[in-house]
Amino acid sequence: MNKSIYVTIFEVSGSALAIAYALLIASNTGNEVLGFTLLLISSALFAGWAVIDRRWAFLALQFFYAVSAIIGLLRWG
Repeated sequence: MNKSIYVTIFEVSGSALAIAYALLIASNTGNEVLGFTLLLISSALFAGWAVIDRRWAFLALQFFYAVSAIIGLLRWG
């Protein structure tokens, strides 16, 4: 597979999971653990995209999203 296929997979799946995370947290339906798990997976996918494209500021942002997800999991888990 070439680089653009991986970028597309990471971008689309990371975005879909981030949308699902936001909806779960905003819905306040008791699905916080699932939501923060999706955020953690999403940030890992976006980090992969950042490494492939050498977007270091975006990679740093994903580190903070991952930390937020871990805090959320510890807080709500």
